Amino acid sequence: MSDRTTHWQNVYATKGEAEVSWFQESPAISLEMIRAANPDHGADIIDIGGGASRLVDALLQDGYRDIAVLDLSANALDAAKKRIGAVASAVDWIVADATTWQPVKTYDVWHDRAAFHFLTDPRDRTAYVGRLRTAVASGGHVIIATFAPDGPEKCSGLPVQRHDSASLAAELGPGFDLVETRSQIHRTPWQSTQAFQFSRFRRRP
Repeated sequence: MSDRTTHWQNVYATKGEAEVSWFQESPAISLEMIRAANPDHGADIIDIGGGASRLVDALLQDGYRDIAVLDLSANALDAAKKRIGAVASAVDWIVADATTWQPVKTYDVWHDRAAFHFLTDPRDRTAYVGRLRTAVASGGHVIIATFAPDGPEKCSGLPVQRHDSASLAAELGPGFDLVETRSQIHRTPWQSTQAFQFSRFRRRP
């Protein structure tokens, strides 16, 4: 088990859903961007680092049928499965590290609000983008939310790499066009604030 996996297993074993800074009652911006990227309810969507996020709940309620959630922590995914109940069987739950995962299919929408900004080593970011390029279909969309340049320098005791749309475009490399970017001031469960950015790219056909 990697150090990353151990860290996140411990986090989700010891903290409740609303006891982590990134908790969102309603993942509104993510859902709006996914709808804009592909309103087809048969679209293949993957949430990278989805953990116990409520995005999967929102996507199911919105009528999307082909959803995958990938996370390092089996504990996090188990929490999400328990929360959504019987419909959890309709979701593809993947316990894996996004930098070493081997995709077996392609996706129309790749969403990540949790994983990429923890990749402070350029080699890990390169490995992540390699998996992304394998997994995102031609014409598909990539939505990556990270701490903004004026956001926190650490999260859950770990250093983070802050980004804006330009730095994300540089990481993705050629073949991806920026479609939109949004800013968000996220309010944590204990009412502190964190600056996020959300950027959506489309892969050129």
